[in-house]
Amino acid sequence: MPQQPDAFERVKIMTQMKVVYKVTWPNGKIYVGSDLTDSITYFGSPNKSLIEADFPTRESRRDMTVRREILWESDTASHADVLRKERILIVGLRANDPAVGYNRKPNHDSALDW
Repeated sequence: MPQQPDAFERVKIMTQMKVVYKVTWPNGKIYVGSDLTDSITYFGSPNKSLIEADFPTRESRRDMTVRREILWESDTASHADVLRKERILIVGLRANDPAVGYNRKPNHDSALDW
């Protein structure tokens, strides 16, 4: 009979999941990103100055809730598969449209040309 993994191994197995997620900011704008380790604390790398411009006052920054939602996950996908899915979701959700989100790649005007 196979031995059950201990708690450390279960956590290690859990962190092997690759995910594509959406972060929603209080103004409704989104950022779509991917994480190959499924780190619970990772919220992506959006352009800091774009977000700062949307929350310019101390009051607007004092109390906010940011939501991170997993849109897709896989424990078997390759790195290329994850990046392909991320791009599909960025374009599909229009996260690269400055009026909708904080992603800047692929370029909104040429996103459908790929």
